[in-house]
Amino acid sequence: MSLLLLAVIVYPTILVAVSLWRSRRVKSHADFMVAGRNVPVYLLVGTIVCTWIGSGSLFGGAGLAYRSGIAMLWFSFGAWMGLVVAYFLAGRVRRIAQFTVPDLLEKRYNATARLLGTLAVILAFVTIAAYQFRGGGWILSIVTDGAVSPTQGMFITAAVIVTFTALAGMVSIVTVDFYNGILITGAILLALPYMVFANGGVGEVLAALPDGHKTVLGGHNVLWVFGVAMPTFLLLLGDSGIYQKFFSAKDEFAARRAVIGVVIGVIFIETTLALLAIAGRAAYPDLVDQVTVFGVAASETVILFIARHGLPIVLGAILLAAAVAIVMSTANTFLLVPSTNVSRDLYERFISPTASDAKKLAVQRAFVVLFGGIGLLLLTQFDTVLAMALYAYSLVGASLTPALLAAFLWKRVTPAGGVACIAGGMGSIVGIGVLDRLGVNFTLTLGGQVFNFAGYEYIVIPGVITSVTLMVVVSLLTKPSPKEKWLPFFSSGQAEGSAPEAIPGA
Repeated sequence: MSLLLLAVIVYPTILVAVSLWRSRRVKSHADFMVAGRNVPVYLLVGTIVCTWIGSGSLFGGAGLAYRSGIAMLWFSFGAWMGLVVAYFLAGRVRRIAQFTVPDLLEKRYNATARLLGTLAVILAFVTIAAYQFRGGGWILSIVTDGAVSPTQGMFITAAVIVTFTALAGMVSIVTVDFYNGILITGAILLALPYMVFANGGVGEVLAALPDGHKTVLGGHNVLWVFGVAMPTFLLLLGDSGIYQKFFSAKDEFAARRAVIGVVIGVIFIETTLALLAIAGRAAYPDLVDQVTVFGVAASETVILFIARHGLPIVLGAILLAAAVAIVMSTANTFLLVPSTNVSRDLYERFISPTASDAKKLAVQRAFVVLFGGIGLLLLTQFDTVLAMALYAYSLVGASLTPALLAAFLWKRVTPAGGVACIAGGMGSIVGIGVLDRLGVNFTLTLGGQVFNFAGYEYIVIPGVITSVTLMVVVSLLTKPSPKEKWLPFFSSGQAEGSAPEAIPGA
């Protein structure tokens, strides 16, 4: 068995073993959802960074960097700006001390907002979990030289991730993500300088790149920048996984301090991954016109190609193990969150409010498995990881993020306005996608360039315009919310009654 194959088998096996060991600490549904609200800063930093750096960065972002050059960082820039905004919200999110984003939506708006928010999270997050399965399948196919097909690898990856997530929930995730973060950082720190100097140094690498790869816009225009940056900005600020991890923090100060570390970690890792992909473009320019043996653009697997063919075997094994860590650390959170939404926001809230912890845990674990299966089905609907990523990001960004930001920043927003925002954003993204598949044309010519607003790069723009317009207009036409409705979201201290229940170990 080759060292490369050993790396991608042994590492996830260790993670599952850790999950089994940590599962002994799950004593309640709250432990499974938010790790008993006792996560320290360093673990919070590790788990949020690893949640964000997923297959969207490893494949979609790296592929975009290979094709577009340094301009790809606009794709990441949206998330960096989102983290800056999150710094000012993190303390208030933790102080309100709910369990899920739909909890916040009902507290600020109403039960309808909770239901719509739950639907939006499930649609987007199962999609994001799904393309982690695809990434894992690619890794296994590459390291086995095709002996394991991408489809077989995808099923194997899904089985491992579902098992891992169902065992111990947030308790396991925050533990292993800390080690995943160390592995990911170390791997790319070693791989990037090796690739640069193995190919003649910085000057030779730059000389081998197309001219557009060295410019800020990469031959695109400002609308393209908005198209790729806005989805990541809006997703991060509406990311239920990040909010759920803020709810897991020891206290509001830990939540806010963690964001500083997350900003540094995300900027460093995403930039380094992009630079590694750009170095790959200089070393392997022919990938731009190729597809892999499993029928996808070779540029999307440039990091795996580098690990397999461009690095010494030990370093390649480390980078592939880091790729496994990226896939697993993101997929587990994006399965945990929608399963939490079902158990907390649907089952406990509307179906069985008096259900025991054991029953709620059983429901959540069952939906981890179910959503894993649905995710596999979704993989048939998209051609690339980048397309899946941006559609999912746009769905969250157009529906949840404006309503969440308004909850914390605009006292005048009303329950009806919040509901209209979520429904309008979700309906516009899904509706445009469906109509586009039916042949309706959403292209416009602006400034001499043609833009397809049903395409994954631009669909967020009409979605956000629709949701924000509806939120503002409906709020201004309806009665303002009473002070007690919005006060917990603006108060600088603990608002009376803001913590809904005591959590053991909090």
